[in-house]
Amino acid sequence: MKIPFLSNILDAIPGIKNPTTPLSFREKLKWTAIIMGVYFIMFSVPAFGVSQSALQSAEFTIINTIFAARIGTLVTVGIGPIVLSSIILQMLQGAGAIKIDLNDPEQKARFQSMQKLAAIVIAIIEALIFTSTTITLSNPAFFWIVVLQLAVSGVVIIFLDEMMTKYGITSGINLFIAGGVAYAIVAGTVNIIIIHEVAGAIAGGGATAIPNAILSFGPLFFAIIVFLLSIYVLDMKIELPLVFSQFRGIGGRLPIPFLYVSVLPVILATSLTVSLGVWLRVAANVTGPIAPVVHFFAYYSNSTSGAGATLTGGLVYLMQPPGYLPYSSPYGVGGYGTYFYILETYTSPLYMPWGGPPLLIPEWVHFIIYTLILVVLCIIFGKFWVGMTGQSPKELSEQLQDVGWQIPGFRRDPRMIESVLNKYIPTITVLGSIFVALLAAFAAITGAIGNGMGILLTAGIMYGVYQQLEQENMFKGYPALEKFLS
Repeated sequence: MKIPFLSNILDAIPGIKNPTTPLSFREKLKWTAIIMGVYFIMFSVPAFGVSQSALQSAEFTIINTIFAARIGTLVTVGIGPIVLSSIILQMLQGAGAIKIDLNDPEQKARFQSMQKLAAIVIAIIEALIFTSTTITLSNPAFFWIVVLQLAVSGVVIIFLDEMMTKYGITSGINLFIAGGVAYAIVAGTVNIIIIHEVAGAIAGGGATAIPNAILSFGPLFFAIIVFLLSIYVLDMKIELPLVFSQFRGIGGRLPIPFLYVSVLPVILATSLTVSLGVWLRVAANVTGPIAPVVHFFAYYSNSTSGAGATLTGGLVYLMQPPGYLPYSSPYGVGGYGTYFYILETYTSPLYMPWGGPPLLIPEWVHFIIYTLILVVLCIIFGKFWVGMTGQSPKELSEQLQDVGWQIPGFRRDPRMIESVLNKYIPTITVLGSIFVALLAAFAAITGAIGNGMGILLTAGIMYGVYQQLEQENMFKGYPALEKFLS
């Protein structure tokens, strides 16, 4: 049933027109450069009225990576509204709350308008939340000015993503994430390692000057390792033979990649744990009988206001990666020697719900707990995502049956195909989820620049773009591009 009021709103939402003629690869590259240029300008410009200290907080590194954001700038809300609106509407569609035939162009356009409207509303809400709880203002009188800037900028990003999808080489979400991670890697290498660590090590002189300077590149070295491992694993797959039942001699292969659900499990798991740390900030200064229970979950260091509190203990703290912690990374505390000394000697308080003195958790134990929790959450989210997105053995077997494919040696029955897929998909889902969790944890504990999450995302995005360009035969006219990407 259509709601006239809602229909009028959806009809009034502007959109980016499709190109009138197919775009050449050169034209797509031009539009991609323009859109990314606008994004990076917004990425670099602080919102008027925001304190500069908000731009330097390491606490939101993971949030910035996941949502292609930079807290305190015009891209504070990032792609969060786009992702969240998409997830909500797909869940409503899957649950049958809304019924839209996405194969019908008119209904698909209506669905996209609903998603855009939801994203705009979420951008406004998130702008209000960030300004209220996260961003430090240079003057409280600028509150609504900052909210307006962040909301408008969030809407601009929504349309930039739509423009990139229609005129660029891939989706805006992908390139915004990759661009933010690339910026973090370059800035971290130039501004932190080379300027501070290497220059300081060489200036100190002595026999250890050069070794110390080389060791300063450790975070970049580990980032390269994580990136290469990600690319290698992304190409691992099992291929099941298929035959077309209606025509003899026509066959193919069904690839089941090792990372069957890509890096989505670690994205969802990290989003959950980091979000808990942000949401519980409202209880930073709680007192009274309930305080021990609150501190058991999240303990914040003393501060004059909840907004300035820092998570330093509690169950939620044990779930956090280093990018969220006070010492952050090796190059943030003076090198790996100091960093591992902190891991060995630093302890965090875990208050008991019934009160009394806290249990002091060594930091190396914290990393073991963090890794185990991340692995468990990734397995849960991996299985959940397979079921939610129609990638389960049952649904995949039905899709193959509908188009006429079958596995040679088995009769044409979706139950037979399902039984074969059940030998691979559940196991690969678990193993792939465990791998991305361990790789992200490895990147976290070694302090890889760009953090494990960002590197995994960027590797997956680049690999996807490579496959897309290869499928479109773009490399035939641009061999230099193929050489660069390969």
